[in-house]
Amino acid sequence: MQDLIGTGVALITPFTAAGEVDHSALEQVVNYQVDNGIDYLVVLGTTGESATLTLEEKEAVKSTITKANAGRLPMVLGIGGSNTAAVVNELKTTDLTDYIAVLSVSPAYNKPTQEGVYQHFKAVATATNKPIILYNVPGRTASNMAVETVVRLAHDFDNIIGIKEAAGDIVQAMKLIQYTPKDFLVISGDDMITLSMVLAGGAGVISVIGQGLPQGFSDMVRYGLNGDVEEAFELHYKIAASIDM
Repeated sequence: MQDLIGTGVALITPFTAAGEVDHSALEQVVNYQVDNGIDYLVVLGTTGESATLTLEEKEAVKSTITKANAGRLPMVLGIGGSNTAAVVNELKTTDLTDYIAVLSVSPAYNKPTQEGVYQHFKAVATATNKPIILYNVPGRTASNMAVETVVRLAHDFDNIIGIKEAAGDIVQAMKLIQYTPKDFLVISGDDMITLSMVLAGGAGVISVIGQGLPQGFSDMVRYGLNGDVEEAFELHYKIAASIDM
């Protein structure tokens, strides 16, 4: 999917001092991304506090982002969790019209086997016709999606079209790029190794630091995708200290 090549940003959910969602600030966040070169928006990813928001808050966040974006950028919606049945139900009952894909994180805490990971995402993929981006983030889920499992899912389900790979392991990322189908999108979920992944054949990034530095980070990815290595690394090293903070 061409719309998912480049820089996506996992939007935060700002809060007021009283602990309520700050919808005015959220509108400003969206406009800042749109005005500064980001290619697509990721709504209610884990960066957006999706694990702790109420259903009502989630609906309100989606509404605010959709209204503020006003169709200017493609949007991806985060729907994932440890309860497979609940994830399937959410996919079946959510209006996905405004979104070009769903980002679904591997089950956390459960520490599933690789077969368990496969069966979870089999259920996810068959619950919707929407394109699915897998999300591997072992630092948070306590289990890693093996390359073999991702390759198996990529071959078995036409609507599993990519992975946000956030293991922080460039060797694993390169194997994913090598062994998945040619049109499968290997998207960086680790800002520090984004450029390396892009130059190895990755499709871009779903970024966190890009939220604060959208112009520089999206330019870096664009240079990388175009093969302008010197310019890309110049930006990478300017941004690297901010990623480490």
